[in-house]
Amino acid sequence: MRGNNDKEWAEGLSHSLTITIEDVRFFIVHQKKDIPKDLTGIDVVVYGHSHQYKQETRDGVLWLNPGSCGKRRFDLDITLCRMMVDKSRYQVEKIVIPQEG
Repeated sequence: MRGNNDKEWAEGLSHSLTITIEDVRFFIVHQKKDIPKDLTGIDVVVYGHSHQYKQETRDGVLWLNPGSCGKRRFDLDITLCRMMVDKSRYQVEKIVIPQEG
């Protein structure tokens, strides 16, 4: 999937992706502003861009930004998440990577 800083090499990559794992349907996109208003049939939205972890449920849909596990940016925690999917159920675990310093 393509991010906002991906240039010519990424021109053929999609801006969003809809996939199903087990019975959970995901919509994945780089920027939150590109999430469509109609999320019919979607269980989980995964987005990024801000490098800041966020997890909230809106109208029965989980909105998840796993943060950033690369170089620390903007004094934010270095984070990622692990999601376990089993049939139509899922469990999310936020992981904070300790920083040296």
